[in-house]
Amino acid sequence: MSVNKKLTVSASPHVRSPHTATGIMLDVIISLIPALIAAVVIFGYKVLMVTIVCVGSAVLSEYLSRKVMKRHQTIGDLSAVVTGLILAFNLPVSIPLWIAALGSIIAIVVVKQMFDGIGQNFVNPALAARIILLVSFPSAMSNWAADSKFITTTATPLAILKGEEAAEAMPSMVQMLLGTHGGSLGEVCSVALILGGVYLVIRKVISPAIPLSYIGTVAVFMLFAGKFDFAFVAYQILGGGLLLGAIFMATDYTTSPVSFKGKIIFGIGCGLITSAIRIFGSYPEGVSFSIILMNILVPHIERLTTAKPFGTPKRDRKAEKAAKKAEKEAAKV
Repeated sequence: MSVNKKLTVSASPHVRSPHTATGIMLDVIISLIPALIAAVVIFGYKVLMVTIVCVGSAVLSEYLSRKVMKRHQTIGDLSAVVTGLILAFNLPVSIPLWIAALGSIIAIVVVKQMFDGIGQNFVNPALAARIILLVSFPSAMSNWAADSKFITTTATPLAILKGEEAAEAMPSMVQMLLGTHGGSLGEVCSVALILGGVYLVIRKVISPAIPLSYIGTVAVFMLFAGKFDFAFVAYQILGGGLLLGAIFMATDYTTSPVSFKGKIIFGIGCGLITSAIRIFGSYPEGVSFSIILMNILVPHIERLTTAKPFGTPKRDRKAEKAAKKAEKEAAKV
């Protein structure tokens, strides 16, 4: 009896690993649960509506787009669920649900599936969708109003620091840690985000290289920018989407470097761009833009930092230059 078996041929290295795409995505989902619970407690049950719409739209978009493109279904790997969750975490609780759904469609269809699916997108899908929504619907994306007894101010801490909300009082450090202040759903509760990050590091899903180099660069930059005001540095680290971006978005496997040196360079680059936008730009936040810009530079970072195979001879640039010069002279003759 003949049995037809599918032989899959892929590029080296061929390494057996207990980690699967589905398993990794499940760990990411688990790590995001504390921040989701905190958001529901702080902002109310509308958080669940926004999250369900984002996740549902993302999964449905992936299913339909794969079907139209006549490709095998990949909704089982849970990557669409993660994209929907992260997008929801980057939206205000007051966002109209149709805008949330549109964001998921953009993230999955335009940014992910049009580049052949998981592992092929060159920028983070959720971040790209957030930036498109921010440019297209600036009022809806910056409306931090929330019907919550836990929030004393609807302004974001970074907007207050920037002077955009001069009449508003800065939240305390306890409020910054617990998330009882204005902001996107998943960025406010620093404690929940740190717990999720620790879980991912323990599970070896992410390396701490990118988050630490990213956050550390922002801390050093803000220390000098704030004239050694440590409270200012703390607000810059705990406010905005820095923790959310550094832990859950900058560490995306597809759009971040593989090598350790590359991760450090990537994290430092994200930190410098974020800090520059916050201090010198008109926009109080800069995490989304910085990660997207560094995503684009990842191929160049990889080329410069990837280790050469053992035994590879060192390039003699002087000899190569001399050989090219000799070829040009011979061609003239």
